Amino acid sequence: MTEISELDPEDRKIVTLARSARARNGVPEGAAVRDETGRTYVAGTVALESLQLSALRTAVAMAVASGATSLEAAAVVTTSPTLPPEDRAAVSDLGTPATPIHVAAPDGTLHPTP
Repeated sequence: MTEISELDPEDRKIVTLARSARARNGVPEGAAVRDETGRTYVAGTVALESLQLSALRTAVAMAVASGATSLEAAAVVTTSPTLPPEDRAAVSDLGTPATPIHVAAPDGTLHPTP
């Protein structure tokens, strides 16, 4: 298992931001993405009666809505050790299949990425 301290500083930052979003908003997941210019977008789970989005898909949507054209990295903090295919697809749509997605537990422990 990779330790958060092994990530580069910019990737540690997005994991920390994702943890903060989850805790601050009291939602099941927090996520952060970094675009091609270094801007970060932070989001939590959206759970409305008419709209449900994971935190990661929400962060990707925020990046797109703000004009980002690609993603350098993504992070999601969740109790699940794996991500749904839709989350991975959203990152790949704006990034590439090789864009790193760091999946962390609420305590910041990173899960192995497939």
